[in-house]
Amino acid sequence: MSIKVQRRKLDKSRAHFKEAVKHLPLGVSSNFRFWGEDETVFVKHGKGARLWDLDGNEYIDYRLGYGPAILGHCHPEVDAAAREGQHVGTVFALGTEKEVTVAKLIKEMMPAAELVRFSNSGTEAVMAALRLARGYTGKDNYVTFEGSYHGLFDASMWTADPEDMKDQSKDPKVIPYGQGIPQLVRNLFWQVPYNDAQRLEDVLKKHSDSIAAVLIEPILGNCCGIPSKPEFIKAVRALCTKYGVLMIVDEVKTGFRVGRGGAQALYGIEADIFTVAKAVANGYPISAIGGKEEIMRKYGKGVAHGGTYTAQAMSLAAAEKTLTILKDTDALEVIANYGKAMQEGMHKVLTKRGIPHSFTGHHSMSGLFFSAEAPTTYRNWKLSDYTFYDTMAGYLIDMGVMCEPDSREPWFISSAHDAKCLEETLTKFEEAVDLTLDELARGRHDENKLMPGISG
Repeated sequence: MSIKVQRRKLDKSRAHFKEAVKHLPLGVSSNFRFWGEDETVFVKHGKGARLWDLDGNEYIDYRLGYGPAILGHCHPEVDAAAREGQHVGTVFALGTEKEVTVAKLIKEMMPAAELVRFSNSGTEAVMAALRLARGYTGKDNYVTFEGSYHGLFDASMWTADPEDMKDQSKDPKVIPYGQGIPQLVRNLFWQVPYNDAQRLEDVLKKHSDSIAAVLIEPILGNCCGIPSKPEFIKAVRALCTKYGVLMIVDEVKTGFRVGRGGAQALYGIEADIFTVAKAVANGYPISAIGGKEEIMRKYGKGVAHGGTYTAQAMSLAAAEKTLTILKDTDALEVIANYGKAMQEGMHKVLTKRGIPHSFTGHHSMSGLFFSAEAPTTYRNWKLSDYTFYDTMAGYLIDMGVMCEPDSREPWFISSAHDAKCLEETLTKFEEAVDLTLDELARGRHDENKLMPGISG
């Protein structure tokens, strides 16, 4: 990442990294938190829409842990509820009352949730959903889409090879997302371009007798927030029904964020099985699998599902409070209005300077794209020049606007983002744009240098 301003001091974070790397691979507990030996940030605390690092640098946070802190960090009502939940205890290998309370809330908000099962993370929920689909259908194979992200497990850690995309007359090779993923898994799935219903039907027409499910993100949460075209996702629903294949809608990021009923309500569709996680409890670890009763009843009747920490009392209490706030207040409208106002402000800055740009996704989780035409597929993004974004993001972070340094990840909004945050963000955005223009004009940017630890 190119940072020229250096307004921040990172002495304490750098010193902490030197100690941390002795005990933790890369000095962190997730590869994506490693930004390089000199740039990795360690958080001291967060509050509302802001966070502070070990050096006392203050940031307006548009990452929000990749989306969970939908009401802002350390929300007083949610945290108070979690503390009350703590009095119940930790884990018992038995159920507690609030499992039913939270399940009822999810069923009330998500029409496809005839029954609900809890888990701990988005990855675990998607794993359980895919296992359920296989158990119900008796089929092993599945379909995913280019640019989708469904968690860190072998069945989903595959991507279109960016080095094999230049020839648009053929599909790119599909490769594993890193080492340690058995090549045998590749034989279990098909990956097709996003927003292309015909390509999906081509696969289903030939192979539906072996395909258990189509696994889809309604908005690509790890690729610029690219949304499904309405006609596309409705076609996916119709094709799954036509060919006897289950539709798994991965709403780990969109669930309860883009609307009270998630993206399914937004698009007017119902999944056979769906997953939710990040916004459920404002950052407390919990996820859920929901779906049609006939399918969900397979849990315990042939399909295994469980987990020591599943439906932990403190997370359930936080989920009850978070979902109640999202259901009964205007929090989601506040979030969407802020996102819209931020885009309008950015549009003015960029238009004034004649910089082509577009926005993707939903106002609550949107991507910024430096092209007049918004991308509709992973290939659109990958084959584009995202030098401007990567350079600008470095300046913004150094100025105290914590956006995602990788242009694939959307900017997330919380209900804690206020007018002061917006004014400060747009002022710094304008300055960062001008600094980026200056840097690129001087030819100092190495376009192949991305944020360390994050693949392009």
